[in-house]
Amino acid sequence: MGGLIVRPSVRSDRPALRAAVIELQEHERRIHDTRLPGEAIADAYLAWMARKTRAGGAVFVAEADGAFVGFAAGWVEEGASPAETPDSSRCGFISDVCVLPAFRRRGVAQRLLEKLEAHLALGGVARVRLHVLAGNREALAAYERAGYAPYEVVYEKRLRR
Repeated sequence: MGGLIVRPSVRSDRPALRAAVIELQEHERRIHDTRLPGEAIADAYLAWMARKTRAGGAVFVAEADGAFVGFAAGWVEEGASPAETPDSSRCGFISDVCVLPAFRRRGVAQRLLEKLEAHLALGGVARVRLHVLAGNREALAAYERAGYAPYEVVYEKRLRR
């Protein structure tokens, strides 16, 4: 995609980031019934994301011809596990990748991922992980094109009450 710029987010990006969080949440709500309405969670979610990225994480914004087209956010997760190698216990975590619908399938997600991966690598991590709804086929395909492969799979069963 020509004219695409990926840069660190700045304070003035907040309205566009808020709208993108709502878009992403509503997209996921159509896929799974565990997601709350985007408008209801947007402000709290942005505050949570800001806290998580403060210590070595980042939020990157993608722009095409000066217009916001998406974002990606991530940070370093640490959780010593006696069952995993040290480079697995301390890894990069990508919490969100959102590309606005009109700009999907143009390589925007890959560019955002590359920028975030490079940032996380500077923090000394050797592995990067992300979570994705199993029903989000578009995102699964984008992540696989970017070189991601399943690591662990979580199954869910809804019980009758």
